[in-house]
Amino acid sequence: MESSLRIIPATSKPSASVQSTANSLGLHDTLQYGPRSLAAEVQSEGGLKSRLENWEATQDNLKLTLERNMFGMHAPMRRLMERKIVATTMHTLSAPQTNLHLDVLMGRDELIDPADVFLGMEAGPTYDVHAEIQKKTRS
Repeated sequence: MESSLRIIPATSKPSASVQSTANSLGLHDTLQYGPRSLAAEVQSEGGLKSRLENWEATQDNLKLTLERNMFGMHAPMRRLMERKIVATTMHTLSAPQTNLHLDVLMGRDELIDPADVFLGMEAGPTYDVHAEIQKKTRS
């Protein structure tokens, strides 16, 4: 957990540089190396794509940092331990695609994702709750 109060994901550093084409003043030498290529300077994995990929992790980090500042170190540690326990525990009576307990701990219990709609019980195997309970009591 990084201790940061960042609201939006950090922008990653550009992968291209003009260090190899720089003159004594640190500027691109157009006469010797030709015009700068914008395609070489724009990184392929940047912009909106990287922001969207890191959005949830950044928001989660912000919430954990705020919890740590308000309540102490025990609060985010407890939350992370609860998440880890729930994520590793197998729930045989629920559908294998969903982990409702983890969604509640992450604050995603009120959100509807495409996976909730399109990968529901209709797409997966049918579960017999009574057979699962009997199997557990026999063991």
